[in-house]
Amino acid sequence: MISFTLACEAGHRFESWFASGSAFEKQKKRRLVTCPFCGSAKVEKSVMAPAVARTDNRSRMVETPAPAATPSPQPAQPHAVLGEPERQLRDMIRALRKHVAENSDYVGRKFPEEARQMHQGEIEHRSIWGEASPEEAKALAEEGVEVHPLPMLPDERN
Repeated sequence: MISFTLACEAGHRFESWFASGSAFEKQKKRRLVTCPFCGSAKVEKSVMAPAVARTDNRSRMVETPAPAATPSPQPAQPHAVLGEPERQLRDMIRALRKHVAENSDYVGRKFPEEARQMHQGEIEHRSIWGEASPEEAKALAEEGVEVHPLPMLPDERN
């Protein structure tokens, strides 16, 4: 696991953990990395300093503060602390996802194909959920297939 210091286009700085640098790049490309303050998916890595092991004592780690590339437009804000409205919204999203999972069939990557077949009357209508790329979802909507994105919380993406 690796921790990156990230910044959105609005200048909000925050940290997030990823399995690897390439995992960050893949999630960023799919617009899964978002700012916890404003929700922007235009996120870049900030300058950061790694923890370096000392040669005289391997159990101690020394952190070197990173030089600021550009001053942050607002003071640092703790990203783990949520107010009551945000907690309630997260609870509602979790309840929605649980309801969908319990009351519909998960079809995975076959979602676009199955939704299209139901829309065209080729298979029986039923509640389904699964995965579709933004391009696939847009194509379905343009064909008149009713699709709705299922919101995900940041902690469900990593």
